[in-house]
Amino acid sequence: MRKTLPERYYLDHFYEFLQFFEGANRPLVDAKTAAFIEAFKALDKDDQCLIVRAANRKYPVVVSKTFDYAEINAPLERLTGLREAGWFTSISQGDSYSLGQAMTKSDLLILLKDNGCQASSSLAKQALIDELAGVMARQPLVVMDELNEQYLLRAYDVPLSYLLFLYFGHTRGRLNQFSMRDLGVMRTRQDVSQQLARFEGQDAARGAFYYARQLTAFKQLNEEEKAHFSLDTDVTVHCPIGQDYRDRVLFQMGSYWLAKDAPKALAYLQQAGSDQAQEKWLRESYKLGHKDAVQQALEAIIDDPASDTLLAFAEDFYARKFDRKRTSTLTDMLRDATHVVQLDDIHNQSVEQGVISYYRRQGLAAYRSENQPWRMLFGLLFWDWLYGEWGLVSEFDRRPQVLRYNDFYDRFGSDIEQHLNKYCASAGTLHRYLLKQASAHYGKVNSIFMWRQGLPQSLTILLEHTNMENLRQFLVLMCKDYASLRDGFPDILVVDNSSLRFEEIKAPGDQLRRNQLITIQRLRQCGFEVGITQVNWYHDPLQPYVVVDIETTGGQSAYHRITEVGMVKLIGGEEVARWQSLINPQRHIPSRITQLTGISDDMVAGAPVFAEVAEDIEAFTQDSVFVAHNVNFDYGFIKQEFARLELDFKRPKFCTCARMRKAFPGLKSYGLGALSAHFDIRLQNHHRALDDAQAAAELLRLIQSKNEELLAKEE
Repeated sequence: MRKTLPERYYLDHFYEFLQFFEGANRPLVDAKTAAFIEAFKALDKDDQCLIVRAANRKYPVVVSKTFDYAEINAPLERLTGLREAGWFTSISQGDSYSLGQAMTKSDLLILLKDNGCQASSSLAKQALIDELAGVMARQPLVVMDELNEQYLLRAYDVPLSYLLFLYFGHTRGRLNQFSMRDLGVMRTRQDVSQQLARFEGQDAARGAFYYARQLTAFKQLNEEEKAHFSLDTDVTVHCPIGQDYRDRVLFQMGSYWLAKDAPKALAYLQQAGSDQAQEKWLRESYKLGHKDAVQQALEAIIDDPASDTLLAFAEDFYARKFDRKRTSTLTDMLRDATHVVQLDDIHNQSVEQGVISYYRRQGLAAYRSENQPWRMLFGLLFWDWLYGEWGLVSEFDRRPQVLRYNDFYDRFGSDIEQHLNKYCASAGTLHRYLLKQASAHYGKVNSIFMWRQGLPQSLTILLEHTNMENLRQFLVLMCKDYASLRDGFPDILVVDNSSLRFEEIKAPGDQLRRNQLITIQRLRQCGFEVGITQVNWYHDPLQPYVVVDIETTGGQSAYHRITEVGMVKLIGGEEVARWQSLINPQRHIPSRITQLTGISDDMVAGAPVFAEVAEDIEAFTQDSVFVAHNVNFDYGFIKQEFARLELDFKRPKFCTCARMRKAFPGLKSYGLGALSAHFDIRLQNHHRALDDAQAAAELLRLIQSKNEELLAKEE
């Protein structure tokens, strides 16, 4: 049912939006934009409602007949008056894309036909808009007068766009995000005080806005139009946001011109200051033979690097091009693997979990780590700076200003050092502080990490076994260059005789990425043991398989619940353990299900609920392959039950139904009952969990035997 919004709902939100410019951000509003605000406030409420309704539309061209709102008296007459007052204007030849976006596809086809263009109805709408742009570039539309009666162009988009840019900090922000917030579609930080200015001054704001608009405009152009695009690089930037947008548009322009005019492209790339642009300039300049200039630039970067990312590239590129090194640092690190693990190829879809299982079978403790524990550690430890008084500008912000600018340590260096000295004094002190922070801020929107109940196990293990001085040093590096050290962390951590090490897992064909190289190098620099583990595939005869069957109250894991679980564990084809339990689904079992399975409400009334057996199921299946007949059904229900407990459940999967089709093609049916009958497998109580699991285990043996036969023939 469609929700009825309060009268003048959008107008109220627009005034909430304007309130943002009454505080710390007021100095950023220039004279023209301030005049727009004052002129808007001088209108009566009906006119204001109409303007705001139009402002909430996605495109600058609006269809007049669609402004039929009960909250606005005589909307069409008011629209005419606002047009005469300059709030809206007529469509011109240069508004082809805006016009096309506002039109329906059928109206576009009619318009093109009226102007002598027979476009196919099978074309996508964007292709039709491109056709319209071509027509309007060549000649005036023959029905322009009629169009201007139906379509109007917002004449206040420039001041409105500037205000939106100040509020959201980018050009993608729209007024409809307020309603998305109210509907619960978009979560925001409603605890933001909104006393922080987005920019230090009007010049910084206007410069950033100019380059942001130019970047958006360039991306929307077709290839021919990009050739005529010009950028006023004399517009100065006074802040990191402006510099970022300037760098990005110059990079886009440089990339466009590379294949057409290399010197022009290199000039654009050289003007851009981003790591991405500098790397491209160096690579392309080297290709064109400018080796002396490239060598000098690389040496300058190595002497005074702007970031770890750029330094890693410069050192590697210099070594290969000027020191005649044959392989890259990434390749060298991958070749110098510190560990080699032989792993059953059943783990090829979840390599890291396979290595963890391998280590556990060796008696070692291993945990998935990657980025999450590090980012949660960083986010919780510095939460009060990142999301406190100086963190966010508006409630829609997710990334703290200091991380967006990458100047966290520059601004708060001495405070950060004191904070680290206080809370990194011992693992216990830091652990207690992190728990306190997690309790105080649990669930709040942030861009650094995802919330979990409590601290991730990998983070707790890290704190228990790490050298606190090593940890403190690395956290300082994260504060100094979060942009380079926010990801790329090793996949797993291993505890061996109370000694902690990290491992980056690489299967055959995997590559080491530069962000991984940088993070691994910095971790090693701070005293952490970090290795590369190379995985080789083979058939492991001792790989445990757990064959699972469940009975449920219905067929959809999101709505129905488990009533019984049966499991059989096989190692080397031999049964080593079995487990079975009825489960209380905490709801009525439909009669048709009882007729199928024989499981009734009375039978499960005294049975444990899933939460009471979850630990047993976790332990029984740990380090094993999850096998079932139509595995996604059983696995999906088990995973969903764990998710309801806010626990993760992940195992490699093996489907006996799919594998039987491959191993024994051409049978009439591959249902469990039919296959059991065909292969003379005992199935006494079909649709009871343990009996079905035992039958599926026999199918697994058949499949494994068939595979061994095929391998023997190949040898």
